[in-house]
Amino acid sequence: MRAARLMTTTDTTPQENHVTGATIWLTGLPSAGKTTIAHELAGRLRDEDHRVEILDGDEIREFLSAGLGFDRADRHTNVQRIGFVAELLASHGVKVLVPVIAPYADSREAVRKRHQAEGTAFVEVHVATPVEVCSVRDVKGLYAKQAAGEISGLTGVDDPYEVPETPDLRIESQNQTVQESAAQLHALLTERGLL
Repeated sequence: MRAARLMTTTDTTPQENHVTGATIWLTGLPSAGKTTIAHELAGRLRDEDHRVEILDGDEIREFLSAGLGFDRADRHTNVQRIGFVAELLASHGVKVLVPVIAPYADSREAVRKRHQAEGTAFVEVHVATPVEVCSVRDVKGLYAKQAAGEISGLTGVDDPYEVPETPDLRIESQNQTVQESAAQLHALLTERGLL
């Protein structure tokens, strides 16, 4: 268990209804729409005066997980590091949006258990965009590079992606707008008493 958390001045401000933190983890294939949905929701939450952070997978790789590769062990380590930072922020009243693939069920479950042990809310969202749609979107050109033989180990193509069996929410981004996807997630957070 972590040592007693420090109280900050924001803990006693009139906006006490906005100091409930939570980690909202958006898992899904590359180019599923995780980051786009996270940014849309973050904007809405900031407009409502919530404290929000987005833990971008590429930024974490560069600054916190530099040197890690993409084998199963390194992917697990990366997810645990992100989960630790997310829980720390969430425990201090931040809504933490984590648009990170996290391809392995045991890695995601370990993060959930850490949150449960600390009494911090954790919401798992599966952005369930089919690989056929993701490969057409191909935001970072990864599917094209994999098809050309330039890279290997692409999640959902030649590396496993373990689909969440019981996520808190499943979003089919190919069937609705980004705004509708963010609204769906916002509604869940409201329903859970996190907003």
